[in-house]
Amino acid sequence: MPEDWAAVARAISERIRELGWRQRELAERSHVSVAVVREIQRHTVERRRSPRTLESLSVALGWEPGRLDAVLKGRAQQVRAGNRRPADGAALLPRLEACEGRLDEIARLLSGLKADLATVIEQVRDER
Repeated sequence: MPEDWAAVARAISERIRELGWRQRELAERSHVSVAVVREIQRHTVERRRSPRTLESLSVALGWEPGRLDAVLKGRAQQVRAGNRRPADGAALLPRLEACEGRLDEIARLLSGLKADLATVIEQVRDER
């Protein structure tokens, strides 16, 4: 089934209008750049997006995390019928878990950089 980015654009535009927001507010709340929000909402560039992008936008708009992905894949009616809107805390849980995973990855990378830096410093001292 083809992806329907025009439907995603309509869904975002309608929801932004309902909430009385501007693109910038959606961008800030979803942590998605204004440029990407604009591209998706105006349907100017059709390209693969990270699943996290649509999830972040969905949650910021007050929907379940998979809502925009379902719209994209033509399953929006099934999602709406099968899921009630989660409470705010429940909607944030997947995003918090994703953030926790990213922080763990960043910590591992920083630890590796620290070890590499210590090696370089030791080599520079030895050369003196």
